[in-house]
Amino acid sequence: MTKQAWVSGGATAPDPSARQSTVALSNGHVLGVAEYGPVDGFPIVGIHGTPGSRYGGPPPDKPDLYDRLGIRSICFDRPGYGLSTRRPGRAVVDAATDVEAIADSLGIDRFAVTGGSGGGPHCLAVAAQLPHRVTRVACVVGVAPLGDPGLPRDVWREGMTQGNLDEFDWSFEGEEALRPQLERLAPEDLSRVVTDPTNPLGDTYEMADGDLAIMARPEYAVRLRRLIEEAYRQGIDGWLDDDLAFIKDWGFDLSTLSVPAMVWYGTEDTLVPPSHGKWLAGNVPGALVVTMSGGHLELVNRAEELVVWLSGGEPPADAVSGADK
Repeated sequence: MTKQAWVSGGATAPDPSARQSTVALSNGHVLGVAEYGPVDGFPIVGIHGTPGSRYGGPPPDKPDLYDRLGIRSICFDRPGYGLSTRRPGRAVVDAATDVEAIADSLGIDRFAVTGGSGGGPHCLAVAAQLPHRVTRVACVVGVAPLGDPGLPRDVWREGMTQGNLDEFDWSFEGEEALRPQLERLAPEDLSRVVTDPTNPLGDTYEMADGDLAIMARPEYAVRLRRLIEEAYRQGIDGWLDDDLAFIKDWGFDLSTLSVPAMVWYGTEDTLVPPSHGKWLAGNVPGALVVTMSGGHLELVNRAEELVVWLSGGEPPADAVSGADK
């Protein structure tokens, strides 16, 4: 099946609420960007999960959130996703140079950054590498490092749903093993976001009941379909390169992170289990920690609290010091 066939017929229209652009890098690569909220608002860079794309936007049930709080949300496609040129062999740390290029192109000096799930490691990289530009960072249900200096492989995998276990087993075998499996899964994902958006990942990716309830909301289903269809615009290269990046050295020292940080994780998360969040809570320097009684998507119900803190406000009432976890 060709890449073009994956996205033909029935694809949703571009996000009408987004201001779309591309940023040309000095190496000839291109990054796709989508902005939401007022152009003079406080800038927050959002880094998508795996797989994902630049179509983040405000919570579907609070479409006026960014306008109401004066937030300029800046989302982008990681290399290989959406409109962004693939960069084989990329490392997590490479997100920092991409975000800096985007900020420069938009004339933004200082900004906050957040990332969810697969975007979590990338937002930490941006904050660690650009302390002179990042005001605050929030890692939400983010993946922890594997091996030294992170979690041992058996602990890193413990509690993951079977789909993720399979995915990372293929990743450990290398690109030749991983690629055909993702090429098999991607068309199935694209079909499900149209025919059964309440179960977009398939039966092997079992999720918490709260996550399933969120995905059943009609407004969320529209968002998810647009996000996934754009993620696979070029095929599965972005997804593949993410998976391979997570299981190797991230390319930066997390202990050097010096900007105000927050870690969020869900106690019922089956995609990125709580052990990852607990490790990050104890190893992101000075982090505030929010333990959500929910799954991988629980932040959807608490997005305003996150945005308020990122833009300089008070932390959620249940945030505690990571040193106390």
